[in-house]
Amino acid sequence: MDLSIVVPVYNEEENIQYLYDQLTAVLEPLGLEYEIICADDGSRDRSFELLAALAERDPRVKVIRFRRNFGQTAGFSAGFDYARGDIVITIDADLQNDPAGIPVLLDKMAEGYDVVSGWRKQRQDAALSRKLPSKIANWLISRTTGVQVHDRGCSLRAHRREIVKEMRLYGELHRFIPDIAAWVGARMVEVPVNHRPRRFGKSKYGIGRTFRVILDLITVKFLQSYSTRPIHIFGKWGLLCALAGFLLGLWLTFEKLILGHPIGTRPALTLSVLLMLMGVQLVSIGLLGEMNVRTYYEGQRKPIYTVREIVDHSRAPDGAARGGPSA
Repeated sequence: MDLSIVVPVYNEEENIQYLYDQLTAVLEPLGLEYEIICADDGSRDRSFELLAALAERDPRVKVIRFRRNFGQTAGFSAGFDYARGDIVITIDADLQNDPAGIPVLLDKMAEGYDVVSGWRKQRQDAALSRKLPSKIANWLISRTTGVQVHDRGCSLRAHRREIVKEMRLYGELHRFIPDIAAWVGARMVEVPVNHRPRRFGKSKYGIGRTFRVILDLITVKFLQSYSTRPIHIFGKWGLLCALAGFLLGLWLTFEKLILGHPIGTRPALTLSVLLMLMGVQLVSIGLLGEMNVRTYYEGQRKPIYTVREIVDHSRAPDGAARGGPSA
């Protein structure tokens, strides 16, 4: 399999047929063997029925239906898990990502890059509620993670299969895919792509997600710098707190024994004890984190979603290939 197109879908019934038509119009002339993996994220409209009908007509269309709405990150993660293509391309189902940009991504991939990310230089969204918060978030994330990317919100992106198989996504980390890819050692570049205004449906995101982005950024920064050595951050602050508490206690002891000053009612005594206790707690948290890291890397990784059903007409019930692309 040459290409896997991963499409998270949530309440996009008006866009599905148009998206399929546009994708096939772009992919067919490439002469590559491809599959389109649609992850239906618990849609409440007719999205799944329309996707299942497409899969019935075209065995290259595969549909993963979640039991409930898990979020876009789970949609990407499911697509990555089931993808068989050497190159995995992600795209939104809302038609704002132009499928015509796929050949541009592939041409850049041919230069040896592991990830080629789309850059919506002429973004067709509201300036105040979408574009401005996005620019601020991208600047903040770039400064924090050190990964210089102009547009993390663009889902039109190409990845080599071995890269996506290394990425473990959960929560709302899909917007940090470039940073996670850089973390696993991917060679990455951005290319400008066409961005279109939304024709049907409504956006699933608003300015209210800003706070979630900040919290996720803290998570990503921690994972990027300390995921395999949590004792280095908790232990460092724990030792500093314990040292500050010890020095303060030492000074109070000097005042009591040498200078004869009463210290029993002084707030500094309470602060000294609290700092030393906090230091012990932080070091303990670091040690617990080290044990959890060991368990994580040695234990079995659990998926972040549960699947209700998979529509894949390219395979017979016994697992043998049936029509369409070869298994």
